[in-house]
Amino acid sequence: MVLLLLGLLLTVISLPVSDSKKEKKTRSGILEDAKDPEAEKTTLEAKLESILENTEGAGKVQVLLMTGQEQGFYSSGSTQVTGVLISAEGADDPVTVRNIQQAVMALFQIEAHKIKIMKMK
Repeated sequence: MVLLLLGLLLTVISLPVSDSKKEKKTRSGILEDAKDPEAEKTTLEAKLESILENTEGAGKVQVLLMTGQEQGFYSSGSTQVTGVLISAEGADDPVTVRNIQQAVMALFQIEAHKIKIMKMK
């Protein structure tokens, strides 16, 4: 199950992304620059929600990503996910919570304590 979930996440990550500065419509309907970190975050949230909602046991899911700018010698300000908050209908099942947590850890390369998964009303 975990391997299937990780395979799906890696497939979504490998999808081609346009580097052009075209305008992009977000979930809120606002046009934003494709290079805007906030638009990138919204796109990542939407992709993660879509993947998790199609995972057995998760049910309806909402995702909030906390991001920061990674500054380093080889980096030019790329967006770095620093924390994840997930509200899922299936979060009352410990197996589902563990599967979601492991998928997020693999996807964003962050530690378990930076991921919070809560039961949705």
